[in-house]
Amino acid sequence: MLLLARAGVLDRPAVQAWRTVCLAITVQALPFLILGTVLSGAINAFVPADLFTRVLPKRAALAVPVAGVAGAVLPGCECASVPVANSLIRRGVTPAAAFAFLLSAPAINPIVLTATAVAFPGNPAMVAARLAASLATAAVMGWLWLCLGKEKWLRPAVRHTGHQHGHSRWAEFRQGFQHDFLHAGGFLVLGAMAAATFNVAVPRTVLDTFSGSPWLSVLFLAGLAVLLAVCSEADAFVAASLTGFSPTARLAFMVVGPMVDLKLIALQAGTFGRAFAVRFSAATTVVAVAASALAGGTLL
Repeated sequence: MLLLARAGVLDRPAVQAWRTVCLAITVQALPFLILGTVLSGAINAFVPADLFTRVLPKRAALAVPVAGVAGAVLPGCECASVPVANSLIRRGVTPAAAFAFLLSAPAINPIVLTATAVAFPGNPAMVAARLAASLATAAVMGWLWLCLGKEKWLRPAVRHTGHQHGHSRWAEFRQGFQHDFLHAGGFLVLGAMAAATFNVAVPRTVLDTFSGSPWLSVLFLAGLAVLLAVCSEADAFVAASLTGFSPTARLAFMVVGPMVDLKLIALQAGTFGRAFAVRFSAATTVVAVAASALAGGTLL
């Protein structure tokens, strides 16, 4: 770093622009990341483990949308949604409902929707479109599992996720918060750096190739969301910085990202098996892109 400073590299306009964009994304998103991880830790430590089995309808087809809507009131990051879904299945919740919650919780909870409103000021339609597209994707994927899912694809790992004897709930809350914040915070910084690099380093001609086509821009940002793996509490600020793309393409970035990214695919493969992760992530991507295009074309 000292050598770069002496060589004047850090004073170049491109480097200064990169630093400004990266810092702006991180500073804007950090309060929402902290609040989200605090609430996630509190839910994990204090909410009864059998809550869902008591409140979900017995009919699986009805439990799917109810579980999806439940994601709107129970904040949690996408990293935590996989073990939570695994825990729900082991406690008797139908897998279709557990998967609907897995997809909706990190995508439409109050922290994420508030962050989206802040990232897109004066544009409530973007918040509504994100809510509609994400909830529709979660419900459709739950119903698809009911119709097409096979037990041989699903191999839940047996892990104890309830209250640990010998540990106070406040200790569990503190440990959960520290783990989630450090884990998600690292992805936030990496995502901000990647977004800043994308904005500064990628030639405008390359961006014009994708941004000039409605479908190519949607597919490009959907793929970018999978690769960047930005925390859902922060992805709205990254999407807002991608000003060269259409609102529908940026919506696709925010809908796909919390549901399908590289770290989530790895978590799903380790928890439920590779056969499940490959099929579920591929189907979710297709449904999320279609829902984004439909919501964007209708609301934006």
